[in-house]
Amino acid sequence: MTSHPHTDQRVAIVTGGSRGIGREVARRLAADGLAVVVGYAGNDKAAEESVRTIEEAGGTAFAARADVAEEAEVAALFDRAESTYGGIDVVVHAAGRMPLSPLVDLDLADLDAVCRTNIRGTFVVDQQAARRLRPGGAIVNFSTSVLGLSFPGYGAYAATKGAVEALTLILARELRGREVTVNAVAPGPTATDLFLDGKDEETVARLAAQPPLERLGTPDDIARVVSFLAGPDGRWVNGQVLRANGGIV
Repeated sequence: MTSHPHTDQRVAIVTGGSRGIGREVARRLAADGLAVVVGYAGNDKAAEESVRTIEEAGGTAFAARADVAEEAEVAALFDRAESTYGGIDVVVHAAGRMPLSPLVDLDLADLDAVCRTNIRGTFVVDQQAARRLRPGGAIVNFSTSVLGLSFPGYGAYAATKGAVEALTLILARELRGREVTVNAVAPGPTATDLFLDGKDEETVARLAAQPPLERLGTPDDIARVVSFLAGPDGRWVNGQVLRANGGIV
């Protein structure tokens, strides 16, 4: 993976940055002028492609592998960001799992896995971020608009994202005096591989028709919201959950 010397740029870590919304967030923050660490779980090729896209557009990035639920691996990712770029200003935690199943049919092993990634992973990443972010920094977690929509089959996923929202709002208050904001973005139906997997055309069309804007969201729609929260224009937004869903209720 490409390495770079210390920089005076602001620096962002994006977990889940190798694909989907996370990749687009990484690309957008790089376009905003931040040096970006693309965190990823295991797909080396996708992570390298994410970095290559950023660098070809003139940005600065490298990829670092880490299981977000493993404290030592996440700490090592943060260590590498600090040693390479000199500090950390923004942490976007976009990594997550989304098993879909009616509650009555869900394998408890799948429940344990989604809780480990989505709840423990958020706790581990946010803990490192809270310890290390420089003044003026921002933490952005990911929730989901499914919490309000109550789609059948999303019980385990929505339950974990309820926990993410609780952690987000509490951490924002715990960081009083640090000049670090903590917010969550809650996308509605968004056209990513994770969302589209297993859905037929009729289901996708029905979901796309629900918002008043009558389309699915795109990763770029969500990345723009993250860019706002991570940048200077979002400094007065703190301890909030932004439901980026085209007006779906």
